[in-house]
Amino acid sequence: MRPASLREVVERAREDGDWDHHLQNFLDAFYARDGETAAQAAMIAEDPGFLGQARPDAFLGGVGEHLARRWRLPFIPAWVRHEARYLDMAMFVPGERNLRSYLVCVSPVSFRPRLIFTGPEPLQRARFPYHRGVVRMPLTFPEGPEAAALFERER
Repeated sequence: MRPASLREVVERAREDGDWDHHLQNFLDAFYARDGETAAQAAMIAEDPGFLGQARPDAFLGGVGEHLARRWRLPFIPAWVRHEARYLDMAMFVPGERNLRSYLVCVSPVSFRPRLIFTGPEPLQRARFPYHRGVVRMPLTFPEGPEAAALFERER
């Protein structure tokens, strides 16, 4: 049975360590309820807790915020703003160096402040509700010392 909440994702991942697998199953369950705004909001409302690993904990914060924003849910859960949901070193998904500039440009707003850089639809799955359309983002490169510092940390 698929996890019915992000809290269940974390609980299962604590048992077997495979948070990504449980997250993918959760996303399938979330997308299967497309159009049921209250049910989807309830799936991300409760603080899932922490796995004690910086990257998964930050990524799950981005997931909660992204799902709330992308599917226009009535609120963004407060738990996504916890300081442990942010990284202090950049994470690129996928990690190929030649994609980094592109990922910095197209990463959704829910992941950028966490220093997680990924594609424009990072949570896309087979059950993804394509009838809603895919997010289109302009390809602009961030400027200034913040952008330079981001790439320097990775070298």
